[in-house]
Amino acid sequence: MQLNLSSMRMGLRIGVWTAGLTMTLAVITVTSAAIGPVALDVPTVAKASLNAVGIPAGLDVGIGETPTLGRSIPIPTVDVRYAYPFSFSVPETAETIVRDVRLPRIALGAVVGFALASAGAVMQGFFRNPMADPSIIGVSSGAAVGAVATIAFPVAFPLGLQAAAFVGALVAAFVVYAIATENGRTPVATLLLAGVAVQTFLGAVISYLLLHAGESLERAVFWLMGHLHSSSWAEVEVTLPVVVVTFFGLLAYARDLNALMLGEEDAQTVGIAVERTKRILLALSSIVTAAAVAVAGVIGFVGLIVPHVMRLLVGPDHRILLPTSALAGAAFLVATDTVARSNPATLPVGIVTSALGAPFFLYLLRRREVHEL
Repeated sequence: MQLNLSSMRMGLRIGVWTAGLTMTLAVITVTSAAIGPVALDVPTVAKASLNAVGIPAGLDVGIGETPTLGRSIPIPTVDVRYAYPFSFSVPETAETIVRDVRLPRIALGAVVGFALASAGAVMQGFFRNPMADPSIIGVSSGAAVGAVATIAFPVAFPLGLQAAAFVGALVAAFVVYAIATENGRTPVATLLLAGVAVQTFLGAVISYLLLHAGESLERAVFWLMGHLHSSSWAEVEVTLPVVVVTFFGLLAYARDLNALMLGEEDAQTVGIAVERTKRILLALSSIVTAAAVAVAGVIGFVGLIVPHVMRLLVGPDHRILLPTSALAGAAFLVATDTVARSNPATLPVGIVTSALGAPFFLYLLRRREVHEL
């Protein structure tokens, strides 16, 4: 009876926090879409945003072509058909600005922030280390090597920037895991040190590629700073399903992650398959991070700071920490990207996330001292 009451209270807390953060994200989204070179009023933006809400209604399968090594190779293509339940009356110009220009960037920012913050919450719990973030196992560095190699040497690496970044991220994560694993066991401390070593090595590779990037140097540096300036609905369609599926996979292991924070021996005594759980958490965290970094570059601070802030507010239980961190990460990145694109000069969002996030985090630390994860 007492257990049921506790579960109900936890469920109520999750529901209240989730609803509040979802409303916050919606308000930030509409406000962000109203800001730009052409100012729009909030009611018009809200109607145009609702008109853009599509529900998948079917699939169109066809054959397309992709250029590889100077040749066009036929590949199967799948396009999703959408039904649009809302049709508010909105001026055509305003509808075009909101739907085709601003919302793709906002939507991709929300997806990327959601992914990085959820991966950060898992990594900090997994490593029991407040300095852990999604890049700690080399995922971001691996993605950077793939992307910079493609930008600097497009003929030698014809895979495509986003595909190269995604593959590079997963390869780096696998190498770190393989180095740290012996006889089926993956000690967390070894994994942490292997991640630091691989990151350092990949940092040297990135520096070498930048030295030989030639005229592509500016584009490569801009990508490394993290950006959302060329976002499209196609990127949202590809990234969103990966992020949603992996997030619910991580959420399914929230109780196991709580047990792992007590120590591996204690987790085993309560029936947790420790090594299997660690492999699954690492794999899912790597995939969700790789999906985000592949489309937006290396955006720092979101995966580190947002879970910390939410831990101060909701506590360390991952059943509530994980969904609230994900939603707060989405709202945070949309808000900071609005600041970035409001600047007269083109400003990578990664600069803004650090410049605004660090002082706010220090303020919270002064208000509420952190004793444990």
